[in-house]
Amino acid sequence: MARRNSQLRHDYKPAHQASPARRRHWPWFIVGIVLPVSALALFTGLRGPAASPDLNSDAVVRELSLPGSSGNLDSLSELLPTAPDARPGTPLVLNVARGDSLDRLFARNGLNRSDLAEILTLKEAGKNLAMLRPGDVIELRHEEGRILELRRPISETLELLFTRNGKGFSAEFVSLPIEVRTRHARAQISSSLFMAALDAGLSEQLTMNLAGIFAWDVDFVLDIRSGDSFTVIYQQLWQDGEFLRDGEILAAEFVNDKNIYRAIRYEDPNGEVGYFTPDALNMRKAFLRAPVDFSRVSSRFNPRRLHPVYKKVRAHKGVDYAAPTGTPIRAAGDGKIIFRGRKGGYGNAVILQHGGNITTLYAHMSRFAKPRTGARVKQGQIIGYVGKTGTATASHLHYEYRINGIHRNPRTVELPQAEPVPRSFRDDFVTRASPLLAQLDLVNQTRLAAAAD
Repeated sequence: MARRNSQLRHDYKPAHQASPARRRHWPWFIVGIVLPVSALALFTGLRGPAASPDLNSDAVVRELSLPGSSGNLDSLSELLPTAPDARPGTPLVLNVARGDSLDRLFARNGLNRSDLAEILTLKEAGKNLAMLRPGDVIELRHEEGRILELRRPISETLELLFTRNGKGFSAEFVSLPIEVRTRHARAQISSSLFMAALDAGLSEQLTMNLAGIFAWDVDFVLDIRSGDSFTVIYQQLWQDGEFLRDGEILAAEFVNDKNIYRAIRYEDPNGEVGYFTPDALNMRKAFLRAPVDFSRVSSRFNPRRLHPVYKKVRAHKGVDYAAPTGTPIRAAGDGKIIFRGRKGGYGNAVILQHGGNITTLYAHMSRFAKPRTGARVKQGQIIGYVGKTGTATASHLHYEYRINGIHRNPRTVELPQAEPVPRSFRDDFVTRASPLLAQLDLVNQTRLAAAAD
């Protein structure tokens, strides 16, 4: 049972009454609205069924009929006005603010508090209704304060409905199904990934997720070139015909300086989720290429760099990432904190020990995060914040990568691979990945054909 549309008013807005002047103009409503809609319906019927979506159109974001998707739901019925809500009673929405209780909300809006007391005696009410938080919403219908129906959302897919019957009130849990639609977008980059994604109609969060998938192969600050492109197939979540939010990225392709990277989302039978190449290799590497969001590389790995403070040639055995003070610094890989404190010219520093005799160092921190010496951390976990402690002329992160104690260039060293799809799941992965790879090919071929016309 899906949520029904209703003309709800908020508890702080009085209902608007139609003026007599408006009621006298009802014949013009027939001429101006009903007749054109009827003509549209007649024209549609003469023309025949609507054409299927055209992948050759200029629209960047479209809907695809992937296995398990709902397809295109557009129809003439969506153009017609919504039928009026025939349920009895006056609709009202109660928005819970700080310090509110149901008793206070009922008193403020002139609602029958005896009805509330009776509803609260039902076992379904319990913690589902008695406990409210700021931002919660209660929807109800009443007749001069007498409660006819009360709805309390429990989650995105479930609500609790109380209905007046002959003996009092009954309660039931109502399912609110979510519709998953599959979309795709493709764009060419002229300045930045985020500008191209915005032009393609992608949300900021979806763009961040896309960048995160390819973060181990592409540096989206330094490696992006004009002419690079991306294709993404992703989900959108809808409920009662209303857009809720973007869902998961199912498959994506990124072309960077003529190098093609492809990723497929795969959830194995054990519930483990990750992104993998068409060859079932993990997109995730054992280490992040850059452990901080940065504006630029202020100093590269250079054995013969002129030191900016001492004015002498002194090897720069790491990479400096310029970033504002307070920017989170993340562990480049899973490991153990073997040093956390003040370390000479490094200022506040953290050293992590990883597998394979690899250590990473993070210097000039303004402050540390909670993990202390001896604690184990996961890749991406915050271990500190950018600063300019120690010998530093500006706020930045100095990052070093060592193998067996020997410094390596963090930006070019070959990073160890994370675990691929387990061999026992390879057949299942191929079965799930094949249609998504075919969709990527279809989108790209269609765009190339459109460009050639």
